[in-house]
Amino acid sequence: MQSTPVDQAKEDVTQRLFFALWPDDALRQRLAGLAEDIGSRVTGRIVMADNLHITLVFLGALNSVRRQCAEEVAAAIRCERFMLTLDRVGYWSTPRILWAGSMRTPEALQSLVAALHAGLANCGIPLETRPYQPHLTLMRKVSRRPAAAAIDPMDWSVERFCLVESVSGSNGVSYRVVASWGLGSEKVGERGQFSAILRRIAGTI
Repeated sequence: MQSTPVDQAKEDVTQRLFFALWPDDALRQRLAGLAEDIGSRVTGRIVMADNLHITLVFLGALNSVRRQCAEEVAAAIRCERFMLTLDRVGYWSTPRILWAGSMRTPEALQSLVAALHAGLANCGIPLETRPYQPHLTLMRKVSRRPAAAAIDPMDWSVERFCLVESVSGSNGVSYRVVASWGLGSEKVGERGQFSAILRRIAGTI
């Protein structure tokens, strides 16, 4: 019996993927310096500078069909660029992570995440349902909550978002950008194009 595209997709190699905001080198070094500073006062594992990011949507292990679907959703999104100010450090005791975040989540960031969720609903990808809380993990396995300390605000001009692959190796997990899309003003007629793409995607999943 001849296999169908869906059967072939089940046998396809998967990649562990997520959509993310990816800092430029200058911001990445400032964040790495912040992690090093805090790491001198508490015990924990500092996240490598090359791995620093803010997750938008975690996708999990995707085959090539679902990855293509996710990329087409991302390509069709039209959201504004925005400024994200990292001006606070937080600690979550259950996962024992220390993170950097913003006192105020930009509306454009919330819109971007909502648009990704709306489009990905047509890709057959199970997504988290808990409220989105943007954060950039600085340290893992932190021994205790560090003393509260003010940080110099870091302004992040967000102009792109990325699809990132999580790769496990002998030295731990590393992240690799596999695709990216620019943010900007929506152009005339692109809402209709977005709807058409979603209808086509829904018919192939």
